[in-house]
Amino acid sequence: MNFSVRGQHVTVVGAARSGVAAALLLAERGARVTLTDTRPELEPRADGQLRGAGVTVELGAQRPDTFTSPDLIVVSPGVPLDQPSIAEARRAGVPIIGEVELASRWLSGRIVAITGTKGKSTTTTLTGRMFDAGGLRALVGGNIGTPLSSQVAASTPDTFHIVEVSSFQLETTETFHPWIAVLLNLSSDHLDRHGSMEEYGTAKAKIFANQTVDDWAVINADDPQTLALARAGLAKKVFFSVDPPLVPLSSIRLIGKHLVADVMAAATVARIAGIPDDAMLRAVEAFTGLEHALEPVAVVRGVRFVNDSKATNIESAKQAIEAFDGNLVVIMGGRFKSGDFNLLREPLRTRRATVVAIGEATPLIREALGGVVPVHTAETLGAAVRRAFDLAQKGGTVLLAPACASFDMFLDYAERGQTFRTEVMKLTEENTTRER
Repeated sequence: MNFSVRGQHVTVVGAARSGVAAALLLAERGARVTLTDTRPELEPRADGQLRGAGVTVELGAQRPDTFTSPDLIVVSPGVPLDQPSIAEARRAGVPIIGEVELASRWLSGRIVAITGTKGKSTTTTLTGRMFDAGGLRALVGGNIGTPLSSQVAASTPDTFHIVEVSSFQLETTETFHPWIAVLLNLSSDHLDRHGSMEEYGTAKAKIFANQTVDDWAVINADDPQTLALARAGLAKKVFFSVDPPLVPLSSIRLIGKHLVADVMAAATVARIAGIPDDAMLRAVEAFTGLEHALEPVAVVRGVRFVNDSKATNIESAKQAIEAFDGNLVVIMGGRFKSGDFNLLREPLRTRRATVVAIGEATPLIREALGGVVPVHTAETLGAAVRRAFDLAQKGGTVLLAPACASFDMFLDYAERGQTFRTEVMKLTEENTTRER
């Protein structure tokens, strides 16, 4: 694609990682760049990089002409498209695209894009490791933490870009063209942003929009909603399922049966790319999971602590709970996004679970679950960890499965998960000292 921004004025909206990466890429490509954000200051290293590259940084109050006068606007995934300044830009006829769309226009290598309500990071990471094991040059990025814009300089014709893409990123795509597009699953999430399941599904389905008959769509055969969304695409369709498995189940070292589907999705992609089975198997056997995704943290006086801070919606929390047989204390809560806490009633009841609720969603959790299982409350995550430890029985599990976003108490799910780990480590040290 012959795309140039040389000499153009481009506004980048949002100064998180993807926004900073997009601004630096645009400046390197010859654009006059303004990066705007409502926050009062940036992290010093990012601020220095931007100003050193000649990027104009506009913080705090945003000037109207920052949005109405540029030749192009690039939005970060966290920026809602219905905010007034973006609406003004649209009325002024300014083109608006997202960071993933921008970066993809300059990639030389092929794209493997992976989306879904849950399991994206696990599948993306494992796919990258399978490509590495098979001797292929793979760069893993996107929503998983490394902005695609930061990989453009390293992109070559033999590079495979394994890209996790969220609905927020997909809704701002126009020409984004994956060679292989993977849709893992679809359930209620982000309705506070998308407004309805239909809009959410439409955003996810854009992963297939620009594929041709020479491309591949990898689809979960066990999820009816993904089947429906992929039906209209032109790409060759390949289906994955947990039955029959593409790799031996005994090689999978992950907590939770639902993660088996993620492994099968990654194996399906690897098969399309021609990666030998023995290379796939080596990657699976060496993969013990991701941070904050059913991550074992410690065992304290016979009580196991597991961190699933990435379970930011009801369905993810439900699957995390179902990964355990019983004797379970679940810490949940935060900023409610969407969904129905009542869906957790039966899996909690059958596992004789206890709930410790935190954050803004505490009243909703108490109302939905209080009549079914004991519900306790805590003001902080640290207090919740200690309360859960007191409630847990020896041989049991304390599971952080919030079913909510983290933004009422933390910067993101990763900070929440790290705080959980820190508090568990404090408990470990205290109880080790007592045993001495």
